[in-house]
Amino acid sequence: MKLSDDDVQRISDAKKEPAWMRKRRLGAYVQFAGLPMPRYGPDLSGLERQDITWYEQGGGRKRSWEDVDPAIREKFERLGVPQAERRFLAGLEAQMESESVYGSLKKEWTEKGVIFTNMDEAVAQHPELLRKYLGKAIAPSDNKFAALTDAVWSGGSFVYVPRGVKLDAPLHAYFMISKEALGQFERTVIIAEEGSSLHYVEGCTAPLYPRSNLHTGVVEIFAEKGASVRYTTLQNWSHNVYNLVTQRGIAKENATIEWIDANMGSLCTMKYPCVVLAGEGATGRIVSVSAASGKQHQDSGGKMIHLAPRTSSSIISKGISSKGGTSTFRAEIKIAPGAKRSDSYVKCQGIMLDDASKNNSIPKFLVGNGDSFISHEASAGRMSERKVFYLMSRGLSRKEAEELLVTGFFEPFVKELPFEYAVEFNRLLQLEIEEGAL
Repeated sequence: MKLSDDDVQRISDAKKEPAWMRKRRLGAYVQFAGLPMPRYGPDLSGLERQDITWYEQGGGRKRSWEDVDPAIREKFERLGVPQAERRFLAGLEAQMESESVYGSLKKEWTEKGVIFTNMDEAVAQHPELLRKYLGKAIAPSDNKFAALTDAVWSGGSFVYVPRGVKLDAPLHAYFMISKEALGQFERTVIIAEEGSSLHYVEGCTAPLYPRSNLHTGVVEIFAEKGASVRYTTLQNWSHNVYNLVTQRGIAKENATIEWIDANMGSLCTMKYPCVVLAGEGATGRIVSVSAASGKQHQDSGGKMIHLAPRTSSSIISKGISSKGGTSTFRAEIKIAPGAKRSDSYVKCQGIMLDDASKNNSIPKFLVGNGDSFISHEASAGRMSERKVFYLMSRGLSRKEAEELLVTGFFEPFVKELPFEYAVEFNRLLQLEIEEGAL
């Protein structure tokens, strides 16, 4: 990955950014250049040799769907994005390559002070609010790819929900890569003031190209006292995408942050959503599923950091691997000495559909006091031949029996989704099975 400070400055120039953002980008570039590649997880050697297009300038964000370029509009319409907006979304942001192409928020929420826009507009229109939070959960020094995203970021969502406002419909952002050897580096900041609540849904897709694409998004969530934030990801990247993201939320007193995470695409994924339980009574929750086949390596899981007393967390993960694919669950729980009477529950389940596939479980627990409790359970193995035989005895073919068992295995995750997204997830899973990926 060849990146220079000239590349970073060109991005900032193209966006006509203020001096403080340019300075931040260049500082992050220095961090990126000095930090090592991860020494764990999937093989990233192919990425190190890759030439990446860092920024693809577009035609700007549109307020009307009809004003979006017809070729771009057609790609999103095939995914059902505008129909979803009209039927049940509070707002929508759509991003193609490096820039947002469309954005909307229903009038009733705008009138209550809700902000839902892309990060470029946030820099220009809400600089003081953005600077108060940007980088406070994830600093560029966190890891090499967080630093990379801070240096070359483009697009992503900025969400602000005022005190006491509760959104009764999801906000949706959809990210698409449609060109080969392109990097997408969106930066998302979500702020929920005291007593507010929201559900943010992220969708990702890309066609398959001979040369790899890179995606290194960074997501920061700030849930103030009594706030509730749910972040749902339906990832359907193609099998040539390196998906290396950093996601972290900070939950204050009695606040709740949930990550609902599906990883069904990409050549390799490294994704470990994190909740810092910084206020007494805060709650963190992660539900994660993954599917890996062939050369795919899905390395996912989560992290919980308990800093305050009487905090609680849970991580539930399910992974399926087939045809030589590798599914790895990686979890870390830290309970600080001052986080008295806290508890955490971790559960991971893995199914391998053949002898060539792998399933790994790598939990790590650090407990700093004697008043807290962690429970952990894990299981991994082949799909039950007894269950397959039973279903086949009822008239199903072997393929139909396996499809039914795979769908049932992911049912606890599907129950976490709004109905429309549950339908989409099941459709994506069915396509994976029909195309022989699983």
